[in-house]
Amino acid sequence: MDILKVISGGQTGVDRAALDVALKHRIKCGGWCPAGRLDESGKIPDRYPLKELKKGGPEERTLQNVQGSDGTIVIYFHELSGGTAYTVGCCIEDRQPHRLIDAAKYSPEDAATLMISFVCDNEIDILNIAGPRESEWVGGYAYAFRAVDILVSRLRVRGRGRV
Repeated sequence: MDILKVISGGQTGVDRAALDVALKHRIKCGGWCPAGRLDESGKIPDRYPLKELKKGGPEERTLQNVQGSDGTIVIYFHELSGGTAYTVGCCIEDRQPHRLIDAAKYSPEDAATLMISFVCDNEIDILNIAGPRESEWVGGYAYAFRAVDILVSRLRVRGRGRV
């Protein structure tokens, strides 16, 4: 069994970084994506094992990923806006555990420490990771990849890994 399953919507930026870390570590990943597998660059590559909504766009995808997880981590830079703010709203409305990680305040290493506490304290098995698309936060992919990579590596070392 994996240390956890990572889900996201597959958009460029934070979502894609989370999926790439999961693929790198060979842990389960997935989530919902909009009809047509659309992202800001065109189409989400097939290597990402996402379930495509029959109909619906980013908002429906976000809601499905929030509801299909045990908790959500939102990684952003300085201000919540657009779809990232909508994700937080979904978490609040559904009373779902969530943790905000402001990259303006935390290094990737410190962010990973906060995420580990969130995952362990809330006994998260399916973790939704969300944040801005790359065009809204240039550098978001790199930050999120580093932070989530540290998260997964440390969870394995701590013995949470059931791999």
